[in-house]
Amino acid sequence: MRKLLGLLLLLLISSGTFAQKWELGGFAGTSGYMGEFNEINPVKFTDFAIGAAVKYNFNGYFSAKLGYTYATIRGADSTSSSQQLRNRNLSFYDGLNELALTGELSFFNYQPGISVKRWSPFIFSGIALVDYNPKADYNGTTYDLRSLKTEGQQKEYKTSALSIPYGVGLKVNFYKSWNLALELGYRTAFTGYLDDVSGNYADKNSMPNAYSRIFADRSGEKTGVYIGAPGSQRGDLRSRDTYMIAGFSLSFTFLSQKCFY
Repeated sequence: MRKLLGLLLLLLISSGTFAQKWELGGFAGTSGYMGEFNEINPVKFTDFAIGAAVKYNFNGYFSAKLGYTYATIRGADSTSSSQQLRNRNLSFYDGLNELALTGELSFFNYQPGISVKRWSPFIFSGIALVDYNPKADYNGTTYDLRSLKTEGQQKEYKTSALSIPYGVGLKVNFYKSWNLALELGYRTAFTGYLDDVSGNYADKNSMPNAYSRIFADRSGEKTGVYIGAPGSQRGDLRSRDTYMIAGFSLSFTFLSQKCFY
């Protein structure tokens, strides 16, 4: 996805169209997720996110943005307040690569360098493609969980999924063509395996190798008592996980000597 974003930016630059309505920027902030390791807290941010974007401003109210974001997420039953989850004893961490196309609607007529109104709240939504690869550690070694088929899958789940981004923000034209924005966004992913946990415990005898059996049920590592009976619930059985990103973006709007719109 990074190569695709780079190619699109190169085409835009080489076309000579960067004037009046184009905007380039970068993003830095924090990330988190909601799924089997965080079912109820929509503002549990645990990690970091960085990104870059190119935006086309159709007018002072509506823009379209193509952006790339890298974000990490993680979860561990050992940190849960629930004894049932601590007994389950699973964990994961993941690096997400997202390419998103979103539409942004400003509440006010926002025209950097020209408009009297130098700030505006905004909302956004769109569609994204996210690459994911959950991992976990065991005895000091990191393992990719997808290939272990920890819930007895016949095939490995996919390496990428569609997601729906949506959120709110506030942007300020603080100096000439320069803009600063604060945003909070959520992404509903069309997969329940961002964290490698979704369904039921599988029969360990049907698993491909010893590491599959280890990561499928880690409940007995401390107590010696394993709770993962085949067919019993391992995850929350929902088909979609959510990840969230919040932070600041700094962007530059390319203005010509002519009127902006």
